[in-house]
Amino acid sequence: MAANDGDRAAARRRRLLWSGVLALVGLLLLVVGLTVADGATAWIEVIAAILLLVVSYALQHVARRETVYRPDDRR
Repeated sequence: MAANDGDRAAARRRRLLWSGVLALVGLLLLVVGLTVADGATAWIEVIAAILLLVVSYALQHVARRETVYRPDDRR
């Protein structure tokens, strides 16, 4: 059972790491899209940034839900 808990903790950390990376890339694209880019390129970057930020939020939600809603006997 302890190995299973370790695997879950590692998966949670990995999800949180990837969500952080996606959030940083999304914010960077959003800044570039709103300040530097012009025309259609700017809209594509802004849409891609928003999608990355939504995916980042979803990964964080999944990782945290796993911790909050697990049974009390395994806490």
